[in-house]
Amino acid sequence: MTASLATPPAAGHKPGAGGRSTPAAHVARRKKLFWPFLAPTLVLYGVFLVAPTIATIVLSFSNWRGAGDTPEFNGFTQYSQIFADEGFQNAFVNTLIYITLGGVGTFVLAFLFTMVLRDMRGNKMVRAILFFPNIVAPVALGMFFGVVYRYQPNRQGLANFLLESVGLSAVKFLDAESITWVVLLSIIWASAGFYITILMAAVDRIPPYLYEDASIAGASPWQKFRNITLPLTWDVVGIAGVLWTINAIKIFELVFVMAGSGTYAPPIHTWTLGIFVFDRSFGGTPAFGTACACAVVMIVLVSVFVVALRRLLRRDAIQF
Repeated sequence: MTASLATPPAAGHKPGAGGRSTPAAHVARRKKLFWPFLAPTLVLYGVFLVAPTIATIVLSFSNWRGAGDTPEFNGFTQYSQIFADEGFQNAFVNTLIYITLGGVGTFVLAFLFTMVLRDMRGNKMVRAILFFPNIVAPVALGMFFGVVYRYQPNRQGLANFLLESVGLSAVKFLDAESITWVVLLSIIWASAGFYITILMAAVDRIPPYLYEDASIAGASPWQKFRNITLPLTWDVVGIAGVLWTINAIKIFELVFVMAGSGTYAPPIHTWTLGIFVFDRSFGGTPAFGTACACAVVMIVLVSVFVVALRRLLRRDAIQF
């Protein structure tokens, strides 16, 4: 008769069924991998975002002309100077116009297309076409719009050619007095496709039977949008609003190319905060302290808008 000897399991070892690891062991392995994977990301984030942001805030309280010059701490002098500067005042107002009016126009256009495209055949193809301007470099878009709105007798741009073809007078669209509104319309046209794509992705997840029930009840397209589409995509609308605010406060290329074609910089009353920072950094005698102060104002401005939007658009989640 042979006796079988069983080897006792090692201390702390808890084998699972069939030799598989237990959930506790799996969680322990994941915890071991957490920091090795997260640490490189934190290092890069700190080096390329946190550190420059802190440096910008510190330099905004000093007078600094760049490499070779020692920053001179002067408190809030830079801030008092920029708020008294005509260029900053124009840039601040224009940036607010782009954020608010541009946002309203972009989302109204996006919602209109969303209502139309939802029941349209081939809406995915139309969505891709509308998204196309977002993959074109803003500088190229600015050059394109410069050609479209060009005012040159006997060699007009497309917009003036169409006006003259119906017997109307050509318009100086790129004149300094009207360029802000022309750029605003161009931004709305170029940006709407991106937000149409986001909103349509949210609409695609809404169960079709909700719209079918509304149609049976005799609901109009506006009633369907107000009572079904908007409530069930509200969380996505909030995120899209935040994205718009962040993008709008950085508007630079379109204004620079369309308003300042052939010159060093656009006229001062067409500036945005981005152009003001550029001018103080690379125009004439560098004033990096002033540029940093403006950058801090941009950070504060976008933070205020984002917090306000999140509070304004806060709604209870609707399960469907």
